[in-house]
Amino acid sequence: MDMQNAFQNLNWAAIIVAAVSAFALGALWYSPLLFSKRWMKESGVSQEDAENANMVKTFGLAFMLSLVASFFLAMFIGADAGAGFGALAGFMAGLGWVFTFMGIIYLFEQKSLALFLINSLYSVAALTLMGFIIGVWKEKV
Repeated sequence: MDMQNAFQNLNWAAIIVAAVSAFALGALWYSPLLFSKRWMKESGVSQEDAENANMVKTFGLAFMLSLVASFFLAMFIGADAGAGFGALAGFMAGLGWVFTFMGIIYLFEQKSLALFLINSLYSVAALTLMGFIIGVWKEKV
């Protein structure tokens, strides 16, 4: 693989939008509409802990990590993928790599199954969504 060519073929707009979409999905996933109460209970994070956290740092770094994940997913998917392959590649990366390695960590940490499922399935969903966006967005900007 020619790395210079691989970098030139990246669709940076799609990478950024995919990262924003994963970040937005995380905001919904960990919101009161879905899993915030259960996640807080299972992770041991109190409302006070959440309110006293440095949210600029937390959200800023979370977005940067989403951007890094989106970049590497785009490199993995390649420039010629379509929406179906992109979504499938994201799903397979999420389930095959992230879910399984988080499962190993879960086994050693001996945390609840609910916490493992909340966190790992977010990753699977986010990578699937990012892969779809990267795959469907053909025009380089």
